Amino acid sequence: MNPLEPVRKSIVVKASQEKAFRVFTTGIDSWWPRTHHIGKSPMKRVLIAEHTGGRCYTEQEDGSECDWGTVLAWEPPVRLAFAWQVTAKWEYEPELSRCTEVEVRFTVLGERLTRVDLEHRGFERLGEAAPFVRAGFDSLNAWQGMLEGYRVQTEE
Repeated sequence: MNPLEPVRKSIVVKASQEKAFRVFTTGIDSWWPRTHHIGKSPMKRVLIAEHTGGRCYTEQEDGSECDWGTVLAWEPPVRLAFAWQVTAKWEYEPELSRCTEVEVRFTVLGERLTRVDLEHRGFERLGEAAPFVRAGFDSLNAWQGMLEGYRVQTEE
């Protein structure tokens, strides 16, 4: 399959680059929608391990944990990249070569102004379902809506 255009979303937040990065990563549980998980029971919280090779996962209300990604690049406060290890059927995919990737860059625009650029790419790795999955991530209910929730938490 030919490469599909990545989903790209940008947002400007009224916060320092350091705070913007910290809220996106360490503070992800403050803005990530409780409905967006692949665990077997309701999501209790979402976490990103703060190092390259670290886990992206959720803790579920039943006490279980559910992996959904791996940190590929941890470069505070400038850049974060992670493998999105979720299949088109919303199940965990352990094989990184079959996963999409998300890269987030934090660019200083002013003293308390940061542009956050998110790129979700590699959808062709998902086979026939790729165009549908890509369209879903390009919808308001996905990255764009989630970035609005992130903006609210960052600017508080």
